[in-house]
Amino acid sequence: MKWNTPDDLRRQVQRLWDNGSLLAARLNDSSLFPLELRLRRPSSRDLAENYDEVRQWVTALVNASRPQRGYGYDITWQRINHRVHGANDLPGTAVVPSEADALRLIQRVQDADRFSRLAEVTLVSFPSLRTWLEAHPLTLLEQAEHWTRVLAVLNWFREHPRSGIYLRQLDIPGVDTKFIETRRKLFMQLLDNVLPDEDIDKTATGARQFEHRYGLRNKPSLIRFRILDPALAINGLTDISVPGEQFAGLSLNVQRVFITENDINGLAFPECPGSLVIFGLGYGLDRLAEIPWLQRTEIHYWGDIDTHGFAILNRLRTVLPRARSFLMDRATLEAHRELWVEEPAGSRFSGELTHLNPGETELFNALRDERFGQRVRLEQERIAYNCVQAAVRAIVDTRSTIGHF
Repeated sequence: MKWNTPDDLRRQVQRLWDNGSLLAARLNDSSLFPLELRLRRPSSRDLAENYDEVRQWVTALVNASRPQRGYGYDITWQRINHRVHGANDLPGTAVVPSEADALRLIQRVQDADRFSRLAEVTLVSFPSLRTWLEAHPLTLLEQAEHWTRVLAVLNWFREHPRSGIYLRQLDIPGVDTKFIETRRKLFMQLLDNVLPDEDIDKTATGARQFEHRYGLRNKPSLIRFRILDPALAINGLTDISVPGEQFAGLSLNVQRVFITENDINGLAFPECPGSLVIFGLGYGLDRLAEIPWLQRTEIHYWGDIDTHGFAILNRLRTVLPRARSFLMDRATLEAHRELWVEEPAGSRFSGELTHLNPGETELFNALRDERFGQRVRLEQERIAYNCVQAAVRAIVDTRSTIGHF
């Protein structure tokens, strides 16, 4: 049947609940009522051909209407004069007269009252959240059980702007670290409305940047390195992960530093006098800018021979301009032709790189433009280990002159 049933009418009201309109109207003083619902009705042809079904449809609408049930919708009637059945009164419109009728129709009276109580308490302490509450009324209800604690967290941040402590150190009764961690997106929405602009670092976006955005202390980023010269071991330790500031404070008689992306390559890197290898940073090479002694050290970078490998090399040179690449040349690529794979089609780097030397630029452009074939890539772990050993020996045997490439 194409005619609207009582369930169809109820669903129209339910949609106003689901999109937040019913609850938002309680805050912005807008009026949704009386609310006329869409009512698809029988046509004159239906009346002629399906008279009994039309009578049943009318009866169902009437039985579910406000006069019969005490709440819901009212029906306005329209007289239809039919050549076969004569004059008949059919429903013309269905109108919900008030919010109370709508809420009873969809069984949301208690939820709506709870929303109003929580919203009132919220706005007493945080009037700036009115717009957020209008836009996210159902979120408030979803968090109703925890809302007192939510408000306590907001109040703590307001009273302790950019505290510089770890999230674990927040001392809020009834609130543990997990409570905030599992609601980072919610708290970011709320805190952006509660805190003044000077207490928010708006360059830090996304849930992972929560601490940075609101002035908490971040978990330190670790730099993993291996000392390649046993004589330089630190109390016998050669494979070490430390925060960047501790790495910056190391005092080692290091002549050269190798940087590679692949963890296994870092672990298997050949021993080398006066050297260490840093690995696993990926695009996080910016952290090395905080290490002043690297500026005075030979830097040798080994990455994948693909578009992103050269993009990372280019990024490294923005912080360490003297960095040199190795095993990232055309000869190495062509010597391992049988080990080529393809870069993922949707994630290749296609921009311009301004910190490569002429040979690197030529090879990058050839890869980007697919002159060797479709999305050619030589991953660093596929390069023969004897080639790695030979390249490292060549670096050691050739006295490097530190300077711009």
